[in-house]
Amino acid sequence: MGQLLITNRKAGRDFFLKQTYECGIALKGCEVKSVRAGKVNFKDTFARVEKGEVLLYNLNIQPYKEASYLNVEPDRVRKLLLHRREIKRIKGATQEKGLSLVPTKIYFNARGRVKIEIALGKGKRMFDKRETIKKRDIERSLGRTLRSRQYPKR
Repeated sequence: MGQLLITNRKAGRDFFLKQTYECGIALKGCEVKSVRAGKVNFKDTFARVEKGEVLLYNLNIQPYKEASYLNVEPDRVRKLLLHRREIKRIKGATQEKGLSLVPTKIYFNARGRVKIEIALGKGKRMFDKRETIKKRDIERSLGRTLRSRQYPKR
């Protein structure tokens, strides 16, 4: 993975993430410059398989100021670029098991291409979220006590 730009922190909080896929995304030139500047918002973003294609909805890429009239709509539907085999696998998982496609990261790979990582996820319920928070707090406090025992104060 190359230069990481944006992560979707709410994806890990709201979903049990199972399998991830790296895919390309069809963007216009001015959108690439906005992504490079970090002007991306993941709020309520999701992907769906339709007619043999994976489409990304509600990904907000702010217009690039210097592009003037060449800017496109910020919330337009964007096509994700995957192999046909991967699309079939994703379609089967979303239909049979009731999993959702959630974008987790946007980054530039080593060749300078914009890549997006999507994950198959099962939605968490409220008590699952509380349980996750409780586990995290326990691990954090355990780590603190271990560190304090490891380096005693003189």
